[in-house]
Amino acid sequence: MTELRTAHTADLDIPTLAAARALLEDVFDGDIDDHDWEHSLGGVHALLWEGAELIGHAAVVQRRLLHSGRAMRAGYVEGVGVRADHRRHGHGSAMMEALERVIRGAYDLGALGAADDAADFYAGRGWKLWQGPSSALTPTGIQRTAAEDGCIYVLPLTVPLDLFGELTCDWRDGDLW
Repeated sequence: MTELRTAHTADLDIPTLAAARALLEDVFDGDIDDHDWEHSLGGVHALLWEGAELIGHAAVVQRRLLHSGRAMRAGYVEGVGVRADHRRHGHGSAMMEALERVIRGAYDLGALGAADDAADFYAGRGWKLWQGPSSALTPTGIQRTAAEDGCIYVLPLTVPLDLFGELTCDWRDGDLW
């Protein structure tokens, strides 16, 4: 039997955080570095357990996105993964449902950078593909992030969005989106 738990990073012990990182390293075939892991910290985690074994993880953290002259509080989804032998059983949907509840209650919009094989999953949940140009507010000013165009999804909530307008994310080390 599976159990979904949500908790803030501050409420998770070291073994749980280590299990989450190990799960993500497995899910992404080792293609996760310290920056990727750091991006998943500081917010709310959805953790899916089967007994004492962690089989799924997702997190939502706060970021600032700039759009149409406005700085918006975004619930940014990071570190979504389900162990390979537990996929296609609704576990990803259960974790996203928990995080979307947090996003709807605390943020102006949701946002995430989707891997190609996950795009249909997010679109099916009502997330919208950002059609406009993307940028990042870097220490040297706004810089275009054209390589991310076509990978960014948003969950529109309270703020009017022009999906064809420019969307700029705040600065962070590692992958910007």
